[in-house]
Amino acid sequence: MTDALRAETVTIKGHGDDEIEAYLARPLDGGPRGGVVVIHHMPGYDEATKEMVRKFAAHGYAALCPNLYSREAPGADPDDAAATVRAAGGVPDERLVGDVDGAARYLNSLDGANGKIGVIGHCSGGRQTFLAACSLQVDAAVDCYGAFVVNEPPSGMPASMKPILGLAPQLSSPLLGLFGAEDGYPAPEETAQLSAELDRLGKAHEFHTYDGAGHAFFAVDRPSYRPEAAVDGWGKIFDFFGSNLSA
Repeated sequence: MTDALRAETVTIKGHGDDEIEAYLARPLDGGPRGGVVVIHHMPGYDEATKEMVRKFAAHGYAALCPNLYSREAPGADPDDAAATVRAAGGVPDERLVGDVDGAARYLNSLDGANGKIGVIGHCSGGRQTFLAACSLQVDAAVDCYGAFVVNEPPSGMPASMKPILGLAPQLSSPLLGLFGAEDGYPAPEETAQLSAELDRLGKAHEFHTYDGAGHAFFAVDRPSYRPEAAVDGWGKIFDFFGSNLSA
C-alpha cells in the first residue's frame, strides 16, 4: 500500500465524445500500474464511492469513477442527481458502455499505465460492470451484488434496467461475483443461474455468497454493512485484480 496519492476531479470524454465529470485517484509513484474503472451505484457519484476510488489508489492502481449523471444533473447533490436520472428512465446501456470505454481510455493514457483495465461496480453498478465486460475488451470485472442481469426488475425501477444474460457469450474477462445470501436483488437463485450459464459457456468466473449478508454489505455508511463479509470481499477483490491487472 501507499500513502502518497493524488485525488482530483477531472473531465473525460465519454459516450459520443461528451465531456463528463469523473473522479480520479492514483499513487504518486511511477508505476507501471493497472487501471480500475469504478462504476457508482444508483444513489450516485457520492462520497462513499469516491472513498472506494481512493482505496484502489492506495493499493497501487489508477482508479477513475465517471459521473454517469453528469449530463442530466451537472453539479447536483448526489441524491438529487440520482432522482433526476431515475425519473428520466435511468442510464441507457449504450451510454454506460461508452462512458466506461472513455474512462478506460483515459486511464490508459496516464503515465505509468500498463494497459490493463479492471471494472468494478456495486448494486446497479454491478449489473453495469457485467454489461461493460460483455461489451468492451477488459482484463477483469467485479460484480458486487448486481441485480437484473438474469431476472426482470420489479415495477418502479428505471426503464433502462433490463436483463442482459444474453450478453454472456461476449464476456471478455474473468468475472468475480460477490453476493449476499439474504439479498433479494439479486437472490441466490439468480446468481446461481448466472454461474450455471457461465459454466456452460466456459467463461472464467468465481462467485462467493456470504451468509448473514444482504444487499449493500460493503456500504460502511449504511445499516446493511457487514464487516466480516466486506473485509473478506475486499481481500478477494485485491487478490483478483492482482492476478489479472499486473503487467
